[in-house]
Amino acid sequence: MIIPMDDDWNKPLDDDIFDLSTHLLHGLIHCNGFAHLLCINGHEGGSKHLCGRELMDLWDRICLSLRTRKITVKDASKKRSMELRLLHGVAYGHPWFGRWGYKFCHGSFGVKEHIYNRALEILSSLELEKIIQDFSDMDQYEELKKIVHYYRYLSETQLVTIKDLLRFMLTVKACFPAKRNSLLPTDKPADVMEKARPATRESLKTKPPMKEKSSKYRKFATVVSHMDSRWPAKRLEFAADVIVSALKEKNEKDFKNHGMARQDVRDAARLHIGDTGLLDYVLKSLNNVVVGNLVVCRSVNPTTRILEYTVHDLDDDDKVSEPEKEILPPPPQAAAPVSGIDVYSDVLYLYEHVLLGYPESGLVGLATQAVLDSKHFVKECSVRDDTEKLLTLFCQILPSFTDKEIEFKRDLPPGEIVVMPLNATVGELKQEAENALRDTYCMTEQFVVTEIKGLEESDDMDVLAGAVQSGTEVGVRGSGIDLDTPLRYQGGSDTWMVRCECGATDDDGERMVACDICEVWQHTRCCGMEDADEVPRLFICSTCYVSLVPPKTEPAALRFDCSTAFLEWRH
Repeated sequence: MIIPMDDDWNKPLDDDIFDLSTHLLHGLIHCNGFAHLLCINGHEGGSKHLCGRELMDLWDRICLSLRTRKITVKDASKKRSMELRLLHGVAYGHPWFGRWGYKFCHGSFGVKEHIYNRALEILSSLELEKIIQDFSDMDQYEELKKIVHYYRYLSETQLVTIKDLLRFMLTVKACFPAKRNSLLPTDKPADVMEKARPATRESLKTKPPMKEKSSKYRKFATVVSHMDSRWPAKRLEFAADVIVSALKEKNEKDFKNHGMARQDVRDAARLHIGDTGLLDYVLKSLNNVVVGNLVVCRSVNPTTRILEYTVHDLDDDDKVSEPEKEILPPPPQAAAPVSGIDVYSDVLYLYEHVLLGYPESGLVGLATQAVLDSKHFVKECSVRDDTEKLLTLFCQILPSFTDKEIEFKRDLPPGEIVVMPLNATVGELKQEAENALRDTYCMTEQFVVTEIKGLEESDDMDVLAGAVQSGTEVGVRGSGIDLDTPLRYQGGSDTWMVRCECGATDDDGERMVACDICEVWQHTRCCGMEDADEVPRLFICSTCYVSLVPPKTEPAALRFDCSTAFLEWRH
């Protein structure tokens, strides 16, 4: 499945269309239910209309409709040069794809899942006060201190760690675009600062401001009349009614009156309005406003740190403001701004100097590199539907005793899904498993199923119901496996071997070089080569080099072994 760039819709397909990484969406779904998301490009990648989140929603719905069983992705998502798997990993504990259920699959350079989780834990638990203290002797000290104090001033909850700070910044990135020096008072007492409220987008517009009476709520129709929007007022009011209806429906189901997360509100409204830009625009304006006879408020959940919306009836005691059209004199020009025109500039500053450039800390550097080396993620979907009166089985091929089992140097193909009626027989299961394996893998094109593990004593006419349970795996044995085909494994011929000093024993997708003596493959990075460097015509690994050239004696004072600290951190 390919969704090309906006300008390529009416152009003929090129021969290299499958190799391009510029498509808005490029995904592959196999007939056996395995899928791969090859590339996705939202606004950052050149999309004019669809953002990355909307494209991912589309891909997720397609996979759900086609009942895929496992979806893999190589995470290369970026935002303003920031790797989102690192940024979102620290802020939320999972990559950007994690909001759609993707989890760690395998890492590069020997990174395992427990190393990845430990790395996220180390980075997320960095305390802000400790960060400021560690940067006290560096040029970034004042700027980091201002960033931390500014967003602590804006937050209604306590920000203790870098995880708290980044999550808050990413939550409110579209709500506070003002410059920090125009919002944060510096010459007022502390008690005045605590009572002060941060300015909003509406109060910071350059057009003549409106003076409002002191009151609690505003009518949404009044707010709309002062919006500089490309949508008509009636369209905005209709979108607000749809959003309020979703909130009201949620209140009727949840008597505890818990808030509704912004993404949930947006998804519920999308069932009636397809224009996501309109929904985002209205959601930003729904705070302490009256829609109909209901009051809509929003706040950050102190537990989850997620922006939530609530709705309640308008009481008689509640006051609704009516703005007076009194033109105020233009505000004085702000002083020279500090760095940080928008939130993402501050996020980028933290990303570059704290996550990537933490001073004199090998542990933080190792943790950051481990997260960046974890690019492969997977989503496993449930293929069992309890509402259907069918048997869903995973048929896993098992080598028979007559096959040369010793030649299987890697795992056999994954089990194939077979769906059968409840009254199906053992013989019918054998036939369906045989057809599925023949249609999927080259090495089993002539495969004949002779027995099913656990049902060896059953007759082909025996009914499966009661003998196996839906959703379980059954092993099948037979004859006809082609052990000589070069397409025996997904990666092709299995004559190569990977043994790198980082611990990798298989191809992880990173750049490698083979030793010209032992023919063992290793990462070029682990051998001291940069990605831009050319691979030498003759390469000899360190093991073969030691065997050929006697090692030189080196003074003990000049030797440094970093493996001990690295291994201790990994364990």
